[in-house]
Amino acid sequence: MDKTPGGAGWATLATIAVLLAAWWGVTASGLVAPLFLPGPGDVALRLVDLAQHGFIGASLWQHAGASLARVGLALVFALVTAIPLGMAMGLSRRVNAALDPLIEFYRPVPPLAYLPLTVIWFGIGEVTTVILITLAIFAPLAIGTASAVRRVDPDRVRAARSLGANRDQVVWLVIFPSALPDILVALRIALGVGWSTLVAAELVAATRGLGFMVQSASQMLVTDVVVAGILVIAAIALVLELLLRWIERRFAGWASGQ
Repeated sequence: MDKTPGGAGWATLATIAVLLAAWWGVTASGLVAPLFLPGPGDVALRLVDLAQHGFIGASLWQHAGASLARVGLALVFALVTAIPLGMAMGLSRRVNAALDPLIEFYRPVPPLAYLPLTVIWFGIGEVTTVILITLAIFAPLAIGTASAVRRVDPDRVRAARSLGANRDQVVWLVIFPSALPDILVALRIALGVGWSTLVAAELVAATRGLGFMVQSASQMLVTDVVVAGILVIAAIALVLELLLRWIERRFAGWASGQ
């Protein structure tokens, strides 16, 4: 098995190059009209224009900042609720029996399915968007945390107790650190769900943000702005994923020997 980092990097660059070449080829040859798919050069120029002049009353940075602020606030709410409740579910069968049915009841429902209800309750604005993202992040993070706690090696718990550790010490010094790698994996999954929910919610319940920008551009048939917005959304999602992977290596790398 090839474990050379350089080889993996070249493979990634080659894949990107092939995709860009194919994109340029189908647009430059006229196989696809610019209305449906503008060329990479046109999209690059539009990105520069968006950064300098903006779109629909806000710059590209303001749209991106609004989206990141919403998902950041929702993430904080989810972290301070989902992780403690998930740990309680993993530690107590009674708590799990009380909360698991509620979480599993709403978890399979797409957030956009109850978007109309939240709009009726809270109106079109920041509250609705943040609530939707928080709910999207909460379920996978709570379930993942509970599962991680249950998978902790019982021998570690017994060893800590034999050394005189009380319940709180066992929970926060043994169980939580042992479950942290799996919790961070659940967080990566949950944040991905939350980011996709954010963009979808902004299509309806926002007046600024990357999703709002893409939706407005699509209604005006400004396809280069649509493609540019999609690329920015994907780029931010990739940066967030890489950041979480770094955090995982930094604080839980011992679990995989990294």
